[in-house]
Amino acid sequence: MSLLSSLKIVTVKRPAPVSPIARRRDMLIAKLNEQVAYAQAQQEGGVYAPTRIRTVKDQESGESKRVEMPKRVKPWWFTDDSGKLCLVVKYGTKPLELSKGKAAIELAAQADLIPTLETLKAAVTAGELDAQIEVMSGALRKGFAKK
Repeated sequence: MSLLSSLKIVTVKRPAPVSPIARRRDMLIAKLNEQVAYAQAQQEGGVYAPTRIRTVKDQESGESKRVEMPKRVKPWWFTDDSGKLCLVVKYGTKPLELSKGKAAIELAAQADLIPTLETLKAAVTAGELDAQIEVMSGALRKGFAKK
């Protein structure tokens, strides 16, 4: 019993699992963070090249190896036909409808891009887009349903 008495024994309660809407918010915030980093690199004249770890099977030996590979990030902004900068928030690969029938944000200049993305992050954190995220999540889940 002397060995156990040397340990600090406490009572603890396991934390509750994260709710699905909080998990979806976190996913969207992570993607918004990527877009902010991409926009900052573009404004500074650099290249944003994130990497991810993937498991690849070696053809010769048959062993699985973990290698670092570049991650493809596409910008959510573009210039429309009239020459204005537009930003479309995406959930998965689909545009997120921000208002009834509207999915794009028109920006006055390239300098407004990062503050707009930061405002969107704050809105997602505050739960202002929960209803839209829920609709998009349901539509995405339908695509994976067995037929």
